[in-house]
Amino acid sequence: MSPTPAKPGGTRIPSRRTVLRGAFTAAVVTGTAGALFPLLDRDPAATARPAPAPGPASGSRATAEEFAEMYRGREIRGTATVVPAGAPADDRVAVAAEPVTEIRIDGRPLHVMRRADGTYLSDVRHYESYPTLLETARAAVDELGSARLAPPAAHHM
Repeated sequence: MSPTPAKPGGTRIPSRRTVLRGAFTAAVVTGTAGALFPLLDRDPAATARPAPAPGPASGSRATAEEFAEMYRGREIRGTATVVPAGAPADDRVAVAAEPVTEIRIDGRPLHVMRRADGTYLSDVRHYESYPTLLETARAAVDELGSARLAPPAAHHM
């Protein structure tokens, strides 16, 4: 490969590869900084968690959402319970509670997942998420029509 030609004044012209490499590096650094800025710009006092309210023992469950209704001729039942993950490690750090969800349509379980934004999605309508378990169950019934949920598969090990 021949060296980069020099201008008449004696300065070198950067090669296309050097210019593209510099532009790519600048784009990566800018993108990374843009993605990390909200994390680094937080006010520590604003993100401090409030102390947990005194309540039931750590082994108990608190129901966050519960319903039972007939919808389009189908019986739907659901619960969302919060199971405490454990006692705080020290006075400053609280351990997050773990949500447990369950929906049954005509007595058969519907697998439901909670998304990071707090919405729910199900195996039947897994391309859309819904703000509550009730809306998730109704959407699954709408999608199923007259079909029934398959019984849960037996797990073989």
